[in-house]
Amino acid sequence: MSKQRVLQANLATIKRHPALLQSLTRMQRGIERECLRVSRHGTLSQTDHPYHLGSALSHPKITTDYSESLLEFITPVHQSINGTLQALEEVHRFTYQTLAEQDELIWSASMPCQLGEEKDIPIAKYGRSNVALMKNIYRQGLGLRYSRHMQTIAGVHYNFSLPDAFWANYQHISKNTDSADTFRSEQYLNLIRNFRRIAPLFAYLQGASPALSKSFLQNQKHQLQAFDQDTLYQPYATSLRMSDLGYQSSAQEQLFVCYNSLDNYINTLKGGINTSYSEYEKAGVKDANGQYQQLNDSLLQIENEFYSIVRPKRVAASGEAPLNALGRAGIEYIEIRCIDVNPYTPLGIDENTLRFLDLMLLYCLFSDSPEVNAQQCAEHQANLKTVVVRGREPKLTIQENGESIDFSTWCENELEGMRELALTLDSLRANNDYSICINRQLEKVHNPALTPSAKILEEMREESLSFKDFGLKHSAHWQSHFAEKPLTGSLLTRFSKLAENSHAQQKAIEAATQTPFNQYLEEFYSQYKSQT
Repeated sequence: MSKQRVLQANLATIKRHPALLQSLTRMQRGIERECLRVSRHGTLSQTDHPYHLGSALSHPKITTDYSESLLEFITPVHQSINGTLQALEEVHRFTYQTLAEQDELIWSASMPCQLGEEKDIPIAKYGRSNVALMKNIYRQGLGLRYSRHMQTIAGVHYNFSLPDAFWANYQHISKNTDSADTFRSEQYLNLIRNFRRIAPLFAYLQGASPALSKSFLQNQKHQLQAFDQDTLYQPYATSLRMSDLGYQSSAQEQLFVCYNSLDNYINTLKGGINTSYSEYEKAGVKDANGQYQQLNDSLLQIENEFYSIVRPKRVAASGEAPLNALGRAGIEYIEIRCIDVNPYTPLGIDENTLRFLDLMLLYCLFSDSPEVNAQQCAEHQANLKTVVVRGREPKLTIQENGESIDFSTWCENELEGMRELALTLDSLRANNDYSICINRQLEKVHNPALTPSAKILEEMREESLSFKDFGLKHSAHWQSHFAEKPLTGSLLTRFSKLAENSHAQQKAIEAATQTPFNQYLEEFYSQYKSQT
């Protein structure tokens, strides 16, 4: 049965069960948005994480990612797109107010501002506790393995799940007798496999990183073209952030994960954490002064080092390894990680993108998703690599089951395949928002000039802007935008209190009795020794 026939059969079944259909209005969403703090001259901030934003270790909404300068905003889970974006906007407003006090901006793009040498890129710090040291050393290890420049790339992550009521009803009508955890995990793996297959579509439609500063690559080999004396680009690129310029390594090529089973995913990554890699072993876990410079000499320090455009996730208990949490209770939600920061939106992502993500993810869930072999897995990865670098190239082809197909026609077919699902979602809300969303994406397929990546290059050409100039222009614009609507009253008080409480929580953690760090690390890694 073709993927379209499976989708139509699933939708017909869902429509016959009102409670199941209605549960699709309660999709659960969360956003993590990364962004750099920069000076008004477009250089990376060298200051510590601002105290008034709270503790990066324990604040629930504002932290740092790899670099001390790389902010990360986290929303709670919401069942509406508007609620998710409102939560993200509040965090932005509070942060902009705080950064204004030290005359800093939030960088408006995924690829970083003008960078200096490795030593000038500060690694994130979290305090003196064991958990804080582990987070810091992990990031030191990433810098050692991939270079610190990689730690300044920003993206948006989208966390997506369906409510328990949906899964209970869906399993019942599917006449599936597995445990609830097993059924839900297998369905999410179906979604993941399909998402990896059609990820080039998303990269084409939403990619927003066709250019970058020369300073990002330093002396690294590349095949980019010169846009001007300060900027490199590819004429038809959609998302250079997702290309080989990002977190890629020959070490990780040894890890084969195609998401056919949760056990395979868990055991493969555990194997990566337990397997030494000669180059990392040669560098040493500790430096010449006996200080940790990476957590281990394995292929992976922890599971998060394995880069994937989509991850199966579960909230872990305190101290629990994320892979063990997945093994204990299965997949709770998925994390989409291939979203570029959109410089044309104040939050880096907008309502239309979230709506399309919802539609795309449900399409992946309800369509046929057979297991993939090594050749198909490699084909999907190769297609994505082609599109992020050449996605707007006229007459571009990609591979499908070993045959070359026209990329534009493929995109159009996939989008039209989502049409019935869009109509179903529109009927639940008594509007046509999802159908409009499909039409807008089709317009980009028919006219590549409408894609964010094309718009960015066109603006840079028309206004003779380097990538640095482009980023500064939009960074300053959004700073002015948020300066016009600062937080006030109870909302400002609530955010200020969150910051104060986070500092108190960090102090409490540091005041508690700490086991020696070597022992702490050994106990943590002992969780990865067992196989599922």
